Amino acid sequence: MSAEMVAPAWMHERITAEQYDSWSEEQCAGIEVVDGMVVVSPSASIRHNRLARILANGLDAAAGPGWNADTDFDVRLQDVPLTNRRPDVVVYRADRIDLHPMRPEHVLLVAEVVSPGSETTDRVVKTDQYARAGIPFYWRVEQIAVATCAVYTYVLDPASGHYRDADVFTGVIKAAAPFPVEIDLTSI
Repeated sequence: MSAEMVAPAWMHERITAEQYDSWSEEQCAGIEVVDGMVVVSPSASIRHNRLARILANGLDAAAGPGWNADTDFDVRLQDVPLTNRRPDVVVYRADRIDLHPMRPEHVLLVAEVVSPGSETTDRVVKTDQYARAGIPFYWRVEQIAVATCAVYTYVLDPASGHYRDADVFTGVIKAAAPFPVEIDLTSI
């Protein structure tokens, strides 16, 4: 005897910001919403999570009292159609710690750690979405070898509304913007 699996309605219908905001944190974990459609994200690897945590800790320590850096929470890029992303790392205004979901105007930097299966989304789609939302800095972490990664940094060009290439770091980040920071990603 086999049981038929029926997908929940939210997997086939657009949801609104009001619907999403009524869901519990547990229901929202592990998903993003793109153009009103729920996108389920696979669990990240231990290496991916460690890179994100090291990056967030380094950014948090360097950011100063006006900014926080954390992982794994919603940034509401647009209300209609609803688009919520969960960047791997977010640097946001410290006085907005209780804002849920976080809004782009309170975000200074987002970072994504590229994993198998997220290459196009992290390299192309999210780059465009974050730029259109007006987030000033985007960092993309590429795992190029077992103990090495490259961090591609981008700065928003306000005139064009697109990111322009900034620095690329291999292993150790020594960035001057958005604030001076040095983070060793070789210790994963």
